Amino acid sequence: MTGRGWRPGRRAAPRSRTVRAADPYGLVAEADPAVPLAALVGLVIVAVVTLALFTGTIPFLRSTGGSNGGGPDVGRTPVPSNVVVVDPRADIPGMLVYVKQGNLWLQSGTHVTQITASGAGSMPAWSPDGSWIYYVETVRQHGRFPVPGGGAADYDMDVPYLTRVRPDGTGKQSLLAGLYHVGPYTWFSWIRGPAPGPDLSTVALFSDAPDPTNSDVVLQFFDLRTKKLTKPAVAENAPLGHQDAAWRPDGKLLLYVMNGRDGTRGTPIIYRYDPATKRTSPLSGPGYMRPSWSPDGRWVAATRQTSLGTDVAILDATTGTEVLRLTADSRSWAPTWSPRGDAIVYLHLEGQIVDLKMIGLTGTGPTWTAAQLPDATLYSGLDAASGASWYIPADQLPATTAPASGSPAVSPAAGGSTGPAASGSAGP
Repeated sequence: MTGRGWRPGRRAAPRSRTVRAADPYGLVAEADPAVPLAALVGLVIVAVVTLALFTGTIPFLRSTGGSNGGGPDVGRTPVPSNVVVVDPRADIPGMLVYVKQGNLWLQSGTHVTQITASGAGSMPAWSPDGSWIYYVETVRQHGRFPVPGGGAADYDMDVPYLTRVRPDGTGKQSLLAGLYHVGPYTWFSWIRGPAPGPDLSTVALFSDAPDPTNSDVVLQFFDLRTKKLTKPAVAENAPLGHQDAAWRPDGKLLLYVMNGRDGTRGTPIIYRYDPATKRTSPLSGPGYMRPSWSPDGRWVAATRQTSLGTDVAILDATTGTEVLRLTADSRSWAPTWSPRGDAIVYLHLEGQIVDLKMIGLTGTGPTWTAAQLPDATLYSGLDAASGASWYIPADQLPATTAPASGSPAVSPAAGGSTGPAASGSAGP
């Protein structure tokens, strides 16, 4: 079998190695995991770090010589795998979900709770009504598949499963398996980036199912009622496929990224997909990915890719014009807009440590005043490929505002996960 999806150099490894389902294109470097410590030791470290935050000293972490977000300098050594440190000055409304070493964590206010323990989860996303957290969980399984030139080989595979769990960690369900069977052989399909839709019955995701030998990893829709995948007829740059789905809060538009390449340089472009007309159109020019809608549907926070790295910017959701650059450090990515519309969290790399930072937005667009807020996490070593998802209950949200003339109108999503207008100013 030498179909379109069969690329032994990228997709397969002999039994002595592992096929990773978290990074189909090999774009994300694997970080060395922190050494696990006992839970008691972790609690002691949390106590020491918290005290140090108030006193302004971190005695056991080496400084990198700069601070960002109102907290002390970020050290080069993350806290242990069973610990997430929260700046006591950070006040997170609702609940953030993010991933550390394959486990999902919830943060509300300054309280953090680990809700999964498999060490194999990634890419979490809240359902719009806050009842579920969808994510991808990989399971180690044996595979056997033909190799070019004849014969077959055995593989250890990390097979992805579309999974969901309740916010309290109960009710875990596997919804879609990435296993692929043909004759006597077993292989797998990728499943990445689930994005539950506001209709509460559709999950946008990226997969090469049902036949990974004849497809790239592209946009698909999973129906929670029928348990079936549907592949829309949208263009791709084979074999690079798509990534990064984001529903507008009213469900009338879906953003996704069409991957591209110019020589050695990646050229991702954010596209719009209209579920009603089945039509697509580009929103951004090359170099933008990881979109996140503002609650009112007027703006899109995105990762801006440059030759130096990545930064966070805000685009006009109608024209795709960049209206505000939020970071300029080349080490920030994966923004997530608060359902209130007044803040954006994003991943940031300092040394070898990934944490969540937060920027506040006041005023109306496109003339926000942006200000760095206390970091959501510190020294915690979050998973770089997963990002965060944010849910705030409807009774904790302010009233929505009417869209400006010419802007797309957005009605409240299921569960009330919309918020006030957040508009932006300034240029790149």
